Order: sequence, then structure tokens, then C-alpha cells
Amino acid sequence: MAEKKTKKEPAAKKETKKGAAKAAAPAPAAPAASPEKALGKDARVGVYICHCGTNIAGSVDIPAVQEYVKTLPNVAHVDNYQYMCSTPGQKKIEDDIKEHKLTGIVVAACSPRLHEPTFRTATKTGGLNPFRFEMANIREQGSWVHMHDREGATSKAKDAIRIAVAKASLLQDLIPKSVPVEKAAMVVGAGVAGMQAALDLANAGIKTYLIEKAPTIGGRMSQLDKTFPTLDCSQCILTPKMVDVGRNPNIELMTYAEVDEVEGYIGNFDVTIRRKARGVLTPAEAEAKGIVGGGCNGCGDCDAVCPVIKPNPFEMGMKPRKAIYIYHPQVVPLIYTVDFDSCVKCGLCVEACGEKKAIDLEMKDELVKVKVGTAVLALGYDLFPIEKKEEWGYKKYENVVTSLEFERLICASGPTGGHLVRPSDGKTPMRVAFLLCAGSRDNTGVGKPYCSRFCCMYSLKHAHQIIEKIPGCQPYIFYMDIRSFGKMYEEFYYRIQDEGAKFMRGRVANVLEDPVTKNLIINAEDTLLNRPIRQEVDMVVLAAAVQPSEDTDRTRKLFGVSKSMDGWLLEAHPKLNPCGTTTAGVFLAGVCQGPKDIPDTVASAEGAASAASIPIHMGEVELEPYFAQCIEEKCAGCGMCVNLCPYQALSLIEKDGRKVMQVTEAKCKGCGTCGGFCPGGAIWMQHFATPQIVAQIDAFLLGGEQ
Repeated sequence: MAEKKTKKEPAAKKETKKGAAKAAAPAPAAPAASPEKALGKDARVGVYICHCGTNIAGSVDIPAVQEYVKTLPNVAHVDNYQYMCSTPGQKKIEDDIKEHKLTGIVVAACSPRLHEPTFRTATKTGGLNPFRFEMANIREQGSWVHMHDREGATSKAKDAIRIAVAKASLLQDLIPKSVPVEKAAMVVGAGVAGMQAALDLANAGIKTYLIEKAPTIGGRMSQLDKTFPTLDCSQCILTPKMVDVGRNPNIELMTYAEVDEVEGYIGNFDVTIRRKARGVLTPAEAEAKGIVGGGCNGCGDCDAVCPVIKPNPFEMGMKPRKAIYIYHPQVVPLIYTVDFDSCVKCGLCVEACGEKKAIDLEMKDELVKVKVGTAVLALGYDLFPIEKKEEWGYKKYENVVTSLEFERLICASGPTGGHLVRPSDGKTPMRVAFLLCAGSRDNTGVGKPYCSRFCCMYSLKHAHQIIEKIPGCQPYIFYMDIRSFGKMYEEFYYRIQDEGAKFMRGRVANVLEDPVTKNLIINAEDTLLNRPIRQEVDMVVLAAAVQPSEDTDRTRKLFGVSKSMDGWLLEAHPKLNPCGTTTAGVFLAGVCQGPKDIPDTVASAEGAASAASIPIHMGEVELEPYFAQCIEEKCAGCGMCVNLCPYQALSLIEKDGRKVMQVTEAKCKGCGTCGGFCPGGAIWMQHFATPQIVAQIDAFLLGGEQ
């Protein structure tokens, strides 16, 4: 393979010289046809080896590597420095490009994900195209994994640099693309994260579409009674924000709606929204239909006459609602919704509505298309179905409830008016057990292996509430570890201890029921005293694990966002880009990327809104030129690549009487899937072209002898 490639190189070099004058002009990196002709220019590569303090130098023999690199083909200059990412290190690159007339740069250091932009900038400042830079990761892939094998780490560093030099010798000038950005944003999900993101975007002067699948905004926080550690009323905090969302002129609120289809790319997302048939007209919708003074005003006359009774999901099924309903008095928007799955279309609500003519029992779903520049996903969470952990008796024993059900029972607006009672007999419980880590930190295969983060704290809050509301009531807290990580959280933990809550360290084995009294018997182990525990209580509250909401997977696929093994949405970088995703222009807010408490949720929403606003305010965005190109004379128009592209970046077009593949460069992520499957070799991957990859393989297999 190497000999054959070497024979072809002179011709390639000749062709390059013919087009050398054109290459200097600010034009696309390569022509649409036969871009491989641009390769083969005589290369002068500069190589820089970073010590990274002792991260690399502690395991890799830097002088030995430097001497070896001097022997590699096309290497014109080699240097090493303690910290190449520092200003002096970058200055070396800038100066050497001019002094040694370098055509390519290789930095052997740490993670490209962290430092590639830094060294690209240094390459550009030195006078080279920034994409004539290649990085060899000799820290994560070398010194760290061979920490106690100096010879092995050194040998691997030599291999990595040799491969990088082979590619750098064939790198081309690439020109980033700029695309305009629509001055509008979208937020999907209107819990506290989505509302905060939408308000921040709107207050920055950006038209914002806020999409919520439920009939009202507010999310999970609207179901809470109080918030820890300050014990503020949840609705007192949340309702003003809900009102602000409803009346902000830059927010177009679409409740009872979901994203149906997404096309396009950063700056130009075409989103189709399905507005589900609500069965009730808003005043604006009524006016559009010529009904003067009509539309729903939230009077509730329809609710009063509706004969159908259903469990209210907002109240966790512990309180009824009608087939035409609102979840609670503070809903935004204050518009009733018809549950068509339950409605018998008796027409009583239509009669009760009268002249307002707000109810349309024949209403159908509506598809609305909008164009946005960026999007924020704030999809929230659901509770793990704790009934899968049969040993704790949820849905088997009436007096075993989840923490969210407890929230509604103890809330003044809940089904019992804030009076905590046992579901079995309506009596006030005097002994309540809280079982923490119910389904979380669970490696049995049934629960979730991760920590749900806020369960410890809201269980402490619940213990305080029953001590406060029910004199003489004794809370028992069964825990593995108390994780009180936030501001004032540890102090709150001590407060609950001082108030008299009893803490028992150990996971509960099972919960049994006395069939006569309906009391519950908890069997556990006290791991501090190393003894078994058998505790009888009146009521058990399970701090159920949280998991991604049911529509998270469907929505993330529409926006091209990756997920973790646990189903949470993946950020672009866990430390340096926690709000971004691998899909440019799509950002994450709140619990959809992993468990968060309310302060962290709001903070992440503000971060996501800020990140989403930057491209919009800039008016255009620059894209990395790592996209596929079609070599049209080789393309057979088979369409195989179109079907395989995970980003829907490819299409077939008619050109000169035949079908050829076309790339939407702004959507292409340069993954190479299309190029790997193309039977005719008609796809050219910029920066990862076949000759470059082959050169790397040859360099590895042949030890630099090309």
C-alpha cells in the first residue's frame, strides 16, 4: 500500500503546483470535484512536545522522544516546553512558523478537546491556516495509562507523534463557513428551568417560543409544598415567575403542545409543533374566529356541570378532576382543557359556557411551523416506578407513598388541605418512616445506579414538616449517607437532628404490613451499631429515584442530542461546556441532563439561555469546516449515504442529467459514516480525507518508513 501511494505522489505534487496561486486566495478549501488533487505539497512540519508539568514528563522520556521525532520524514523543527498551552509555549509556535517556514504544526500534549482551539489560534497567529494543525494526545492516551511503565509510555508517545506528523504533512487549508442566525429561540419544557431560560432570552430582546406538553407551566416545582433549606412556599416563589412568563411580550407560550419535527441546523432550525386539541378557545383564538368577547376566562362553569370524574394526575391521583379541567387555581394560562379520552361529549359544558362560546368539542390537533436560531431543552424528569422494588410495598400497602405524594398530602392546596393523613383510614400518623435512596444508588439491576441528589434534603424537609404540623409525631429516617452538599444544607441537616428526627444508617431490607392495623413493619440493619432493626410505623414515605421524563428520548432524537447510559442528555463537555450539546445551537437546562436541585436547575437554565443568545445576537455563526464533499465525477447517485447519515445532512439532486449527492454543510458533523460506506469512493471528508487516514495507518504499521 505504501509503495503504491509513493509512486502516485509526484503527479499529485505537480498538480498542486499548478494551483498554488489559487490556494492563497480566500476561497473554499477544495474544489467540488476531485479535492484530493490538493494534497501532496512538500511539507515542513513543526513538532512541539509538552511536559504538562509532570503529567507527561513524569512517565515519558521527553528528550528521547524529541531525538526520535527529528528522524521522521517532513519534520523541519522539533522543540519541547514545560507548558505548551502557556503564552510562552504558544509564542514558540508563532515564531517558528515564520523562522522555519513551517507548513504544518503538531503539538504532542493532552486532550484535543480542551486545547485544540488554543493551538489552532497560535497556528493562525503565526501565519498558517489554523486547520494545518494536528494534535497527538500523549497524556490521556499515553502517560496516564502507562504511569508506571516509562518505556511503554515513551514508545507510545513516539507512535502517536509519528502518526500525527504523517497526517500533518497532508493537511490542507480549510475555510470555515458562516451561516446567518434567525433572531428567535425555542425552549422545550416549561418547568422552572424552561421558564427561567425563556425569560432570560425574552428579556434579552429575543423572540422565544416556549413549548410545554402539559396544559399549564410550572413543572414539578408547582407540585411542591415548600423548598429546602429556607422552607419558602414553593408556589409563592414560582407563581410570580409563571405570571411573568404568561405576560412577557417576547414569549409565545404554547401549552398542551409538543415538538413534532425538527429540520435544519444552527441558526436555521425549522420546527413543527403539534398543538394538541384543547377543546377550549383562548380569548385570542375566539377573537380570531369573530367571537367578540368570547373565549375561556377560567370561570369554571363548565367544570361544575361536567358529569365525568377522573383522577387528577397533578395530585398524583389522590384527588378527582372532571373531563374538562384545570390542574390547580394558579395555572398559567388560566384556560380549561378537555380530556377527549374521557369526554362523553354530552354538551353540558357547551351550554354552561353560553355566550363565551369557548368550548369546541370537535377541535383537532394543529401543526404550527416556526423558524428559530437556537433551542434549549428543559425536559424535566419523572419518578422511577418504585413499585418495581417489591420489597418496599408501594402499590401493595396503602400507607406506603412516594415523596411526591407526600408533598401533595402535606400541601395546603393538596387533596387533604394540608392535613397529613393515612390513605388507608384517614387517621393522622404519629410515626412516619422516610426511606432514602429508594431505587437510586441501586446496582441490583432493578433500580438506578446514580444518586438522585436532592432526595436526602427533601426527606429532611418532610421530617421537619411533620414535626412542625403534628405535635408528638416521630420521624424515622433510614439512610445510606446524607448528602447535604449545597449552601446551608449541612446546617439544615443539623437542625432536623436537633428537632428530634431519628436517623438510622442502613438500607431497608423490606416493608411488611400488619393486616389488622395497617401499620407497617420495617426490617433493616443499623450499620453503625451493627444490629438488625425492626421498627413499626404508621406510614412509610419512599424517596423514589428520579429518571428522564418519558418524552426525553423522542425529543432528543429530533434535535440530534446524545444521551448517557442512564438516559440523561449528554452535554458537549461536562466541565467546560455543561450547557451545550454535540448539536450546534442546541443547549440543555435543568434536570434533563442529570439530577439537580432547584438552585442548580435555575443556574443551568440561565447558563443555557446565555449560550443560546450569543449566536442570535452575533447574527451569524462560524462552523468548523469538517464536512463531507461529493466528488461528483465518482458519484453514482445510489443514495446509500443519504440513508445512513445520522444528521440528515445529505440529499440527492439532479445535476447535468444525473443524480449526485449534495451536502448541507451546516448540518454535516464530519462523522465520516457516509464516506465509510460509499462504494465508489466519491465522498471526501475534509480534515479526515482518505489519503490522510491512509498515511496515518502507514506511519503506524511501517514505523515511519514510507
